[in-house]
Amino acid sequence: MTQSIPTLGQVIVAKRTFTQENFNLFAELSHDDNPIHVDPAFAATTRFGGTVAHGMMLYGMILGVLSENFPGARQLEQDLVFPKPTYANLEMTIRLEVTELQADSKQARIATTITRPDGENSCEGQMLIQWK
Repeated sequence: MTQSIPTLGQVIVAKRTFTQENFNLFAELSHDDNPIHVDPAFAATTRFGGTVAHGMMLYGMILGVLSENFPGARQLEQDLVFPKPTYANLEMTIRLEVTELQADSKQARIATTITRPDGENSCEGQMLIQWK
């Protein structure tokens, strides 16, 4: 496996559509079966109006895109916030942007977002990675 080294300003974009089945499977694996994630009838009565993705499922999607593009990179830090919900059956845009590069320590800071079709971010953050 060839290591890919980040470049300053590099942007990676991936599209993903999450389904209710994805929410259910994540709940089964994580044992987080909060009805806001897995019970459409209950979730419809909440301020969200429907089931929403687990925050850590979204984090996993970000890590997947990172791993696809920078195999072997190690994550040293991660900050995340979830300003808007992620609903099932909407095409979401996962975006990673290299905002800082420290070549001497082989580290890069990467801004991370997951954006809904309406342009609102459902996940925002940044990570620090290191490569060999």
